[in-house]
Amino acid sequence: MNKDLNYYMSLPYRVEVVADKDEGGFVLRCPELNGCVTAAKTIEEGFRLLEDAKQEWFSACLEDHIAIPEPMGAEDYSGQFKLRLPKSLHRLLAQRSSEEGVSMNQYCVYLLSKGV
Repeated sequence: MNKDLNYYMSLPYRVEVVADKDEGGFVLRCPELNGCVTAAKTIEEGFRLLEDAKQEWFSACLEDHIAIPEPMGAEDYSGQFKLRLPKSLHRLLAQRSSEEGVSMNQYCVYLLSKGV
């Protein structure tokens, strides 16, 4: 497949929208595309401007032969990772999960989800 501008513009890149407390309006960016960012008074306008910013970003990369990252999808993550922790924390988590009547894995997922 020819990975041209149309190809990259069709990919579902993640968009972050943050209220701009200093200037008003919103800042929008695609985290996978370092430096691809725009600002606008409304979210709707921001999405239109972000499409323009992406097009310029992709065009510059293609022109300069710079690799363009593709969006990360759920299939890129296994849902598992290893974690090393102090023995005292391991003991505490084991005790608390036992008190709750759940596995330590379930208890840790619960704690992580509360913090995210």
